[in-house]
Amino acid sequence: MKRTLFCIAISFITVLASGQKPVYYLMKGKALIEAGKAGEAAALLTGAIKDNQDASFYLWRAEAYLAKGDYSSAIDDFNSANKMTAASGEYGLARIYAIRNDAATAVYHLELSMRSPFRKSEKEIMTDPSFTLLENRPEWRQFWKKDWYSTPEKRVTEIEYSISTGNLAEAKNIFRSLSSSYPEDVITEYSSALISIAESKYADAVRTLTQILSENPGDIKCLRLLASAQEVSGNPAGASASYTSLINMNVADPELLLSRAGCYRKTGETEKAIDDIAEYLDFYPGSKKALSLAGKAASAAGDNIRALSYFSENVRLHPNDPECFIDRANSYFMSRSWEWAAKDYGMSLDLQPGNSEAWLNNGISLLNMGKTEDACYNFRKAFNLGNRNSTEYLSKYCIK
Repeated sequence: MKRTLFCIAISFITVLASGQKPVYYLMKGKALIEAGKAGEAAALLTGAIKDNQDASFYLWRAEAYLAKGDYSSAIDDFNSANKMTAASGEYGLARIYAIRNDAATAVYHLELSMRSPFRKSEKEIMTDPSFTLLENRPEWRQFWKKDWYSTPEKRVTEIEYSISTGNLAEAKNIFRSLSSSYPEDVITEYSSALISIAESKYADAVRTLTQILSENPGDIKCLRLLASAQEVSGNPAGASASYTSLINMNVADPELLLSRAGCYRKTGETEKAIDDIAEYLDFYPGSKKALSLAGKAASAAGDNIRALSYFSENVRLHPNDPECFIDRANSYFMSRSWEWAAKDYGMSLDLQPGNSEAWLNNGISLLNMGKTEDACYNFRKAFNLGNRNSTEYLSKYCIK
């Protein structure tokens, strides 16, 4: 086991030592900023900028400088990004001047951003804490008096909200009005995909989104929705390709790696899944969900030893989390290591006694160990918690 865990550590080092795609540095920088290590993020991105003269690197280094309170350096980087890709840094500049309580300059840059392809939604701006100091300023009120969003943009926001609150009927009513007035608008088509997904008509959503992307291949929001629709529709290969497209577009979101790893796991591409997870773990060391996914990927490939190494590491790092014990117990269960399975199911049940599936599997493990009386106790607990699969075992082994 120690040897296997050592191999896990080596795999993480290999990720660092090997040549990386540019997006790696963006993801790593983002993760460091989130971890409160803005100085390390700025240093990492400074090194990467030497070989990557792209606006996104300056934008993320600006975020690192902003996080550490170095506003002058952040302003320089946002301006550098503007020179490379027009208006790409305007929203960042608006945030900095808002934090400095310079309402006039903040609104000036925000208006430039709103007239560009990089403009944010009303929700994104209103929930951005950077603008808190401006909320009662006349410049801020004047900014919102202007009509920044088209009718289709306003309607799709309402549709998204209605779906998020479970009010599908209202979402469909808004969509009917939208499609009647703006039948050819791309936002109407996107809204159609949202409705299709909400109705579990995933094939319809995939067709609509694929058509949109054929004409607008750089639409990140649409590509994200397509990947999600492909995944829930049972097309992990298509979803992994969509996640790859997002990663290749330098979208600095490490969660894309885990999403793609989950798809690779379903398509049986275990090594690709493990590679993505190892990279994610470099960004977020000890991540419970990443280690769990790595173990499940290895288990699905029939490599229980490797799976157990990941699950054991998760138990070590998260000893009070019942799910970590269940993951390892399930792996022992699949390999018919009944005693070890029973121990881990027992630990999980100490932490989460309401898990009926764990009671059932613990009972099966104990039954295979010859402990029928203890097994029956577990089967009864599972039954009392609503697990009907326990009735077969109760009738066969526990009713005399």
